[in-house]
Parts: sequence; C-alpha cells; structure tokens
Amino acid sequence: MQSYVVYLERDSHHETNKHVLGSDQTRQTYHDLLGSCLLSQERAKEAIFYSYSSIINGFAAVLEDDEAEMLSGHPGVVSVLPDKVNQLHTTRSWEFMGLEDSNGGIPEESIWKAANFGEDVIIANLDTGVWPESPSFNCTVSETIPSRWKGQCDSSSGFKCNRKLIGARYFNQGASAVNKLQAADSSAMDTDGHGSHTLSTAAGCLVPGANFLGSANGTAKGGSPKAWVATYKVCYGGCYDADILAGFDAAIQDGVDIISLSLGSFSPVAYSSDSIAIGSFHAVKNGITVVASAGNSGPYASSVVNVAPWMLTVAASSVDRQFESDVILGNGQKIKGISFNTDTLPPGNLYPLINAVDAKSSDADPSDAKYCYSSTLEPSKVKGQIVVCISSSDDVEKSLEVSQAGGVGVVLVNSYSDSPTPKAHYLPTSMVSKKDGDSILAYMSQAESPTAYISGDTVVGETVVAPAMASFSSTGPNGLTPEILKVHDCLMRCSKRCKHTNL
Repeated sequence: MQSYVVYLERDSHHETNKHVLGSDQTRQTYHDLLGSCLLSQERAKEAIFYSYSSIINGFAAVLEDDEAEMLSGHPGVVSVLPDKVNQLHTTRSWEFMGLEDSNGGIPEESIWKAANFGEDVIIANLDTGVWPESPSFNCTVSETIPSRWKGQCDSSSGFKCNRKLIGARYFNQGASAVNKLQAADSSAMDTDGHGSHTLSTAAGCLVPGANFLGSANGTAKGGSPKAWVATYKVCYGGCYDADILAGFDAAIQDGVDIISLSLGSFSPVAYSSDSIAIGSFHAVKNGITVVASAGNSGPYASSVVNVAPWMLTVAASSVDRQFESDVILGNGQKIKGISFNTDTLPPGNLYPLINAVDAKSSDADPSDAKYCYSSTLEPSKVKGQIVVCISSSDDVEKSLEVSQAGGVGVVLVNSYSDSPTPKAHYLPTSMVSKKDGDSILAYMSQAESPTAYISGDTVVGETVVAPAMASFSSTGPNGLTPEILKVHDCLMRCSKRCKHTNL
C-alpha cells in the first residue's frame, strides 16, 4: 500500500463549500466516492488522511495499487497521483537592482519606496518551517494584523508568532504515512534551516551586523522587509505531494498575497500530475502570485522544473562578491580560489602538494580516493601535505578526511563548471574552477617536488556588479511546453544614465 493524491473535477457543491476548510459535507462526498470504489465506507474513512476541501477539490489516501488504478477510471477523477517526494532547492541583489545605494540609502526612484518595502503584503512560504527566534523574523511590521488574514499560529513546542511572523502551520500526514517522524516534526519549527533561509530572503527584517565567520559584515534584509510572513511546514527531509497540496490549500484559505516555495520534483512532471502545478493553479485563480524555484540540477539543458505557465519560475544566482582564498604554487603561479577559512597556514612557507589518487590507502578504490571520500586516504602519505581532491556534493567532509589523515590543507577542483561555491571547512581549503584545477594538476605532473600555499580568505567585491547565475541552477528550455519561456531569467538593459550600476 502507498499514499496517493486524488485530484477531482470541480462541481457545484465544491464551489458552494470552497471556503469551508474541512467541511463535513465535503468530507462525506469524498468518503462516498472512495467508498463506492472500495465497497466499504469504513475502509474509505480509514484510508483518507487529507481532505482538500477549501479550494482544491481532492483528497489524499493510502490505497492498494489496484484500488488506485480502479479509482483513476471513475467519472470526475482528473488524476490519481502516487504521493512522490520532492526535493528542497539551497545579499546584495537589492543594491544591484537599484533598490538601495552602496551606503544603504534608498534612492527616490527605488521600487522599494513605491511599494513601501512590501508593507501590508502577506507572504507565505512552503518549506521546512521557520526558526521564530531569528532576528530576520523579529521586527514589528505593524501592531495591527490585516483583517483579511484568516490563518493561525501553531503554538506547539514553544513556537511563538509575533507582529512580523503572523502564521505558522505544519502538514506532515503525507510524510508520516511513509516514514517514522520525530517529535520536532509535529511543529512548524525549522530543524533544517532551509525554510528560515528562503523566507528571510523573501521578506526578512533589516538585521545590522550580519556576517559569516567574521567576513562580509553588513545589514541582511529580505526583498520585502515590511511584509507579513507565514510559514507552512511541508518538508521533512523530503516534501511529499500530499503535504504540499495541504499547504497550498491552507495558504489560499488563510488569505495570503504571495506564495513562495523553493522545492520541486527531480524532473518536469505533467501539470495534471504535479502537486505544485495544481496548487499554484488554484492559488493564481484566487488572485495569489506564486513564485517557485527552477531547481538545482543545472547546468544541464531542460533540467528546469516548476514550469507551469501560471507561476513565476526563478533561477538561482550567486552574490556579487567572492571570498577569495588563493593557491600559490611553487613556481610562483597564483590561482584564484574561494573558501571561508577561519584557520590559515603560517605565511612564508610552501607545503608539499599531492594528488588524492596518489595518497590513497591500499584498500581504497582510486575512483573514490580522488574525491577524498571517508577512509580513502593513507595518513603516512598525507601528513603535512596539501591534498588535491575533486569536488562533489560533500566537500566539507573531504576537508575532514584530509584533516583526520594529517593533511594541512585542501585544494578542491570543481568537476563540472567554473562557478564554485564557497563553504567553511575543517582546515585551510581553496576551491578552484575546473580550468584552474587542470593547471594545478599540470604543474604537479611537471614539478619534481610540487609545493603550494593556501591564503586566508579575503572578501572581494566593493563595486556593484551583476550577481552571476549559479552553476547548479536548473536551465531551460521548458521540457513540457517549450513555447513558454522558463526559467524567468532577465537580460537587464540600462542606459548610461542608470547610476545604480557600473555595467
């Protein structure tokens, strides 16, 4: 048995009851429909765990495969969808866009002024919940919450809302039908961090003194710092369709103005089988703007998801600064890399440089050792050396492996693009592009005793330049309807009179 989402055609009964969340009459209609297929009302009541009865006509239930197939042929059933799991998608953009100047002032022509920083707008976020104690959600937008707001604040586990964070709910019955959940999963509290990150990006308060490990000090702020925010926790490791639709259903009913979600399927899904396409369709039908992420499966063609024409699909970009941590080779060549280095190597010294494949343990596979996977390096070969590893999804663990083997530093070679992403590591580390990595490997093959030094990180980027597209951002063309442009990347054009940018 497994969970399914059953999406139904609208009828006159549902139009009448669309604003009655969980109405008994609507729930009974679903029981009757499923009961007629299962030949048991009791079985139908036990099977259904969500009744989407406010806006979206349908329900979620635990069914046998043959029961789901039989139900799919019933009149009025649009689709019966296996409850698949979706994945989550992971500063100074406002200055680049002309919303503020380099000193934090607001120009007269700023859209922020026209929109008053998003004042009186309610932004909903479907994600992993939120950390309410974060300074990004602890400013007072207004003492009076809009009368159109019909939502609620789940107060379990000590969760508290305020005059910024006005709503918090969680939906986990889809996830709990498949996995055993933890106590923290029965709360809107964010135990992952992704939801707090994405919601603060959309509408976080102004937070002065923000930095990362002492670097890049400044004032953090969201795109609409005066907007109200509400969180709908629908992700528990993964994000199940049934929970996503429940989140959409509640957010629409609660009276939000914008729904933001940074999650999606692994590949494009037919609109009638896509919970995000279905939920966003009903949101837009009710006058709500839906903004969704394009995905993190780039840079491959047609990897973009959330491609329904009624939603805005947004690519991922990097910040307009780099945290440089350069590699100085024994021949004097300086290779630009990036990293967050809290520890630095003593200056003036060069250290032996070794390829991870040459430092592998006797029982390690070379194809694993080149990535510096756990327990693949031989301490006697690594001690006191800088190790060159190939980057992958677990780069921080690579620096831990080198550290435990006695190494003094790591050079990570980006394996698929020239747009590496900085991270904090266990010991001095520099991530370089594939092209520069090839140069380092070429030097190592030619030098009798290759050496190198890794510098501490330096924040680079005082001028306002265009944030670059992240290498991992999913790209078009739209795999379902190619005639509709996805992703919504924009080529900005500006006359010489545009003083907010030096492009």
